Amino acid sequence: MNEIYLQPAKFVNSDSEEVIQFTNKIIGSTTDPIEKAVKIYYAVRDGFQYNPYDLDLSPEAMKASSLLERNYGYCVEKACLLAACARVAGIPSRLGFAKVRNHIATEKLEEVLKTNVLVFHGFTELFLEGKWVKATPAFNKTLCEKLKVESLEFNGKEDSIFQSYNEEGSQFMEYLHDYGSFDDVPYELFISELIKHYPHLFEEKKWNL
Repeated sequence: MNEIYLQPAKFVNSDSEEVIQFTNKIIGSTTDPIEKAVKIYYAVRDGFQYNPYDLDLSPEAMKASSLLERNYGYCVEKACLLAACARVAGIPSRLGFAKVRNHIATEKLEEVLKTNVLVFHGFTELFLEGKWVKATPAFNKTLCEKLKVESLEFNGKEDSIFQSYNEEGSQFMEYLHDYGSFDDVPYELFISELIKHYPHLFEEKKWNL
């Protein structure tokens, strides 16, 4: 049943030597699946700064292994890397995508997107102890502190998704649409949704394909 979620894919390229080495360095001699998952989660969450501005949406650039060539990425890239590392560690993984409204989006991001709706927000789902558990490694700890939002912790047993309210009680994230779960990035759907909601970014060539 979960065999496909253990296999290498185009974007979740868990057969990449770079991804394999990165994963093995993180988990070391750890054998417990939950401990492995938690270690990988934090390595991806805090090892790569969240950056939704300098995007290269070409298939090659979106592969999990490509993120290892720099210290920043956006939600889909970080979800891909988490999923790929999980597969290396023997943990079935898949990708989840949603449309969310960010009520405390930074002014810069809202100015770029011309909306506070984030299309195709990506996260990872890991199969642990007989169930799928959501893990969202997008926002690194330092960014969360800047936004006055608690960083998303992950224990391998409960879903870790963006909270609805920030530390001051203001609404933070509102989930608007669930695109579903996939064994790899549904690239054509992903790009079509971005073009549909942010056409100006492609017309101005701020996002490259």
